[in-house]
Amino acid sequence: MKVSRREAIKGITGASIVSFLPVMDAESKTVPSGKTRNRKFKHSVCRWPYSGKSLEELCEAAVDIGIDSVELLNPDDFEIIKQYGLTCAMANSVPLSLTDGFNDPSIHEKLRQEYFDLIPIVAQAGFDKIICFSGNRKGLDDQVGLENCAVGLEPVVKRAAEFNLTICMELLNSKVDHVDYQCDHTEWGVALCEKLGEPNFKLLYDIYHMQIMEGDIIATIRKYHSYIAHYHTGGVPGRNEIDATQELNYQAIMEAISETGFDGFVAQEFIPTNTDVFASLKQGVEICNV
Repeated sequence: MKVSRREAIKGITGASIVSFLPVMDAESKTVPSGKTRNRKFKHSVCRWPYSGKSLEELCEAAVDIGIDSVELLNPDDFEIIKQYGLTCAMANSVPLSLTDGFNDPSIHEKLRQEYFDLIPIVAQAGFDKIICFSGNRKGLDDQVGLENCAVGLEPVVKRAAEFNLTICMELLNSKVDHVDYQCDHTEWGVALCEKLGEPNFKLLYDIYHMQIMEGDIIATIRKYHSYIAHYHTGGVPGRNEIDATQELNYQAIMEAISETGFDGFVAQEFIPTNTDVFASLKQGVEICNV
C-alpha cells in the first residue's frame, strides 16, 4: 500500500484552525497508573498511517501499548488525545504543505500569519513543537533556498520562543517520496540551524528518509544529535514495518540515539502491512525499547 502523508492527512482532518477548548479529565481513558516506562526517550505515533482507524481507536491502542503521544495532528484533534492522557509531540502546520515552504519568499507573509495564529493554540494545549518544511526547490539554488528559509523562519521562531515552543523542519527524501524537496540532507538542515542561531529551531530527523538519501544513520546521529529534536521511523525500502524484513537495524539505531542523551520523542511513522495494524505498531515500539 503506497499512501502519501499529504493524502492521508487530507482524509483525516480539515485544514482550518479551530479555537482550542479546555478539556475535562477523562474518567477511564488515562494511562493506567501502574504502567511503567523505563526508557530514556518517549514513544509517539504519527496519525496519518492509521487513517483507516478513528483517532479514538488509535488513542486506545497507544495507551495499551505504552505510547505517550499521537502526533501530526491539527488543533481540532487536541481535545480527543488529551482525554486519553496523551500529548501531541509534533503538531502539524496548518494548512499543511510539504511543497510550498519557507524557501519561497513570495509566501513568507502568509506563512508568518499562519504560524502566528497557530503558535498560541499549540501552547495553550500544553504542547511544545510544530513542524515546518523547506518546500520544493523549483529550480532554486540550495544556498539561496537556505537563505530564504532563514529569512522567512526568523520571525516565526522568535514568536515561538515567546511561548516556549520549538519549530522543527523535517528532513525528507527527494529521491522516492518527495521529489524536488529542498531540505533533503542533514548537513543542509544543520546549516539552516546554524544560520538562524536560535535554540528553539531544530530538525526532525526522519530515519527512513535519510537512509534513502544518505545512509550512515548512526554516525550522522552521533555527529549532529544536538541539532535534532525529534525522530521518525520507517522501514527501508517501502516505508513499512521496522522489523527484519527491511535493511535497517533499528535497535542499534535506538541504542545510538539513547547514547547521545536524547530524552525527547521517537515516533513510529511506518505504513503497516499487517492486517492487525496495532500489532505492527506494538512490535515497532518494542523494537525501539532500549
